[in-house]
Amino acid sequence: MSEQASGISPTEIAADVIVQGDGKAFKQEIYGRSHRIAADEPAAVGGADAGPTPYDLLLAALGACTSVTLTMYAQRKGWPLEGVTVWLRHSRIHAADCAECETKFGMLDQIERDLRIAGPLDAEQKARLLDIADKCPVHRTLTSEVVIRTHEV
Repeated sequence: MSEQASGISPTEIAADVIVQGDGKAFKQEIYGRSHRIAADEPAAVGGADAGPTPYDLLLAALGACTSVTLTMYAQRKGWPLEGVTVWLRHSRIHAADCAECETKFGMLDQIERDLRIAGPLDAEQKARLLDIADKCPVHRTLTSEVVIRTHEV
């Protein structure tokens, strides 16, 4: 998106991440620090499949945070962690189908996260790392009350 189209330079407003689209296609350019990536919708829903979907990016954030958190924890403990692989899936489920959920009506978002923790770790260390996975900052954000304030500029 050009500065003329939006009327605002991408650097005019302080932000951690800037997302720009042209208002015609679903493809979005995402800028974070010195990095640039694209997001898009699949062709089946009108996009060009030029990048991960917004939900793919949300899952990627959770997966990356999980892996980094486990790596940092294992390093601090001096544990022989040799790798972390995280598989993630997002779906919408009926609240009535979720036994452990407080909400019992309507639909809920559900994220399934599978972890492979590689290395010569004992069962106790692996169990602790599974507990630590739920303490990564992105996991905590997704499971806490989040307030999003939107302002027109």
